[in-house]
Amino acid sequence: MPLDPQVEAMRAEREGNQVPQLYTQNLAEARAADLASIQAAGGDVEPVHHVENLTTDGGVPLRVYRPDPTGPLPTVIYFFGGGWTLGSIETADGISRKLANAVPCQVITVGYRLAPEHPFPAAVHDCHDATQWIAAHAGDLQVDPSRLVVGGDSAGGNLAAATTLLARDNGPALAGQLLVYPNTRYGSDTISMRAGDDPYLFNKTSVGWYWDHYLTDPADGLNPLASPLLAESHADLPPALVITAEYDPLRDEGEYYAEKLHAAGVPITLSRYDGMVHGFFAMSGILDGGKKAMAEASAWLSGIFRDA
Repeated sequence: MPLDPQVEAMRAEREGNQVPQLYTQNLAEARAADLASIQAAGGDVEPVHHVENLTTDGGVPLRVYRPDPTGPLPTVIYFFGGGWTLGSIETADGISRKLANAVPCQVITVGYRLAPEHPFPAAVHDCHDATQWIAAHAGDLQVDPSRLVVGGDSAGGNLAAATTLLARDNGPALAGQLLVYPNTRYGSDTISMRAGDDPYLFNKTSVGWYWDHYLTDPADGLNPLASPLLAESHADLPPALVITAEYDPLRDEGEYYAEKLHAAGVPITLSRYDGMVHGFFAMSGILDGGKKAMAEASAWLSGIFRDA
């Protein structure tokens, strides 16, 4: 189907205003523009009962969103998007608040280190270390350790998938994984990647720019912690919801990952949003598709927590 009318209007506005692509800016400019764009498209900031900033013993920043003062609570550990190069706890603030209220559940966002200052595998290890630390401090954090899910969008989805691979062998036990248009394979040459050349949308040049910042050596892209699609086995991973967008260069690799999980016997829900583009999950303030995807993710999480 064609671009969703709301997406088309957004694209036309970018073209009319000649909004520069993030990959044409220096890092400081791109990081500021990314935050401003996400905050503008995310809608009203939802109040949450309790919001608190913490730091793990290893120095990784966390932000806790608790919709209920009493625990233990089902908990989503959320990794923000931004190509491992942009993004922060702040850019995931809107998503975290919405999920906390809608599920309802506790959400803990992880402030992992960014590339190129801290290239692969720093972000992966930060995310897994934070996940282990949260599980180990479940009592203090009011976490129900039997109802612990990891999730993220874009690079955050990649990090969530990588974290499940590490957690399978090294803990903690996870009840699910929420993967929103995740990167799953370095160097993908898929139909959706080849078609993703719109100069006013996230495109294949964007994808390459982020990978170039994340990897110091292209050979690292073959590591399953960078490309979870390449893992030798996907067996015994937690149930997954994979959300993709029709007009996203990453669409096919996200869907291939869902197929890999299904083939390995992992319970999987794959949901493609026709007419949508990369980033729409964070745009629920301006895109109805983003609202629908947020509602689907919240309902899926509720089911995972109910059945855990």
